[in-house]
Amino acid sequence: MMSLILITTIVVAIGVILGGAVLFTNGVEWLGKRLGVSDGVVGSVFAGVGTALPETVIPIIAIFFGAGADRQAIGLGAILGAPFMLSTLTLPLLGAGLLLFAALGRRPWTFRLDSAAVSLDLRFFLVGYAVAIGAAFTASRAVHAAVAVGLIALYLVYLRILVAHDIEGHGEDLAPLYFLRRSTHPGYIVIALQVIAGLGVIIWGAHLFVGTIQTVATIMGLSPLLLSLLITPIATELPEKLNSLIWISQKKDVLAVGNITGAMVFQGTFPVAVGLLGTPWQLDEHGIVSACLALLAAAALYATMRWRGAWRPAYLMAGAVLYLGFGLYLVVR
Repeated sequence: MMSLILITTIVVAIGVILGGAVLFTNGVEWLGKRLGVSDGVVGSVFAGVGTALPETVIPIIAIFFGAGADRQAIGLGAILGAPFMLSTLTLPLLGAGLLLFAALGRRPWTFRLDSAAVSLDLRFFLVGYAVAIGAAFTASRAVHAAVAVGLIALYLVYLRILVAHDIEGHGEDLAPLYFLRRSTHPGYIVIALQVIAGLGVIIWGAHLFVGTIQTVATIMGLSPLLLSLLITPIATELPEKLNSLIWISQKKDVLAVGNITGAMVFQGTFPVAVGLLGTPWQLDEHGIVSACLALLAAAALYATMRWRGAWRPAYLMAGAVLYLGFGLYLVVR
């Protein structure tokens, strides 16, 4: 009986997140259209940061407001788990989603991307995250604080460059705003209400999912670090996965990929700065390995984009090997 309740709760939570993702993606597209910004900014900043909030809140609550000896382990696991999931699981799922929708005849078999924008995202992620992981090899709090400030400054520089880049495309084939379907020019207030509502539903669904997964993990006797590194990010990364799959099905590849790579830049800078300031930032073997795999996956995709100027679904799906390999590594260890 308990198993049936937990399974039902997980399914309901996924449905809630999906419903919120639909509201959110539609709302941020309209916000981008009204503001006159590009799809790249909408995907990488508006959607990327917005859907990253659920997994950003978890380490902040765990580190600064949590109780017990495990709070820092949970916070660090959530911080490290997000970039790892995005690079080795979310991007591969995006490639698989493209192949699925192409097989169903809903889109072409290839990505339509702005290679300069994707390269920009990956370059900033690689630099920021590599520096942050390097800081784990020193116990100096002054170094940690300096790196944290530098990461926040790096993200602000990224935003400035991204906005100036101005990728082509401003909300083509835009569906009506769900909160005002008959209007062809909805106002900012209604758009903002829909975006906030969608984000609220996403966060609620993510917390419902996390709570259920935590119950399952407790029953199975999993450690807090393993929970926060492998299981919790699966739930909190669902918004990025579902938002991007929705956009992939609509042939809005710039939005779909920007939603993920933009979230990678944010997750590799701001939440990491929280960890640098709020914990000793001393990572164990599991944390270092997961971070190195995230950097390896991102570096391989960056090299592919720079070399070929494009991605194929197979390039993205290959990253899943690193995720599966890490799972095997944990079992063997």
